[in-house]
Amino acid sequence: MKITKFLLATLVCITFGSAQAQVRVETTTTSLPDWGVAGNDNATYYYIPDIESYYDVRTRNYVYMDNGKWAKTPTLPPAYRDFDLYNGYKVVLTDDKEPFADYDNMKVKYAKGFKGDPQKTYKVKKNRKGETKIKEK
Repeated sequence: MKITKFLLATLVCITFGSAQAQVRVETTTTSLPDWGVAGNDNATYYYIPDIESYYDVRTRNYVYMDNGKWAKTPTLPPAYRDFDLYNGYKVVLTDDKEPFADYDNMKVKYAKGFKGDPQKTYKVKKNRKGETKIKEK
């Protein structure tokens, strides 16, 4: 009887021990780029006036006019590869609809060189354990 209780207790410990080992803790991180505007976690797009382009936060693509058509690429347009996204002004857009239909108004309202309220950008760092830390710059 003692052996049965011992085996049962061992089996329970192994079962719960392995179940606990399979529990995974994930940290919530932002989907915003590390140059994104701090304090605006609900951004869906950024309009970047100086390069007359958008950044789609969900797909992580830049959206810009290329020969009369909207192009979506994971990198900046070739003409703006050297643009400093950390220091360039970003207009935060939180609407779920694609903002391209309003591009002509956007270009007028937020012309090249537009500077609104001061912005802080995210600084994303990963520590040795792979955990993401978000700091503001």
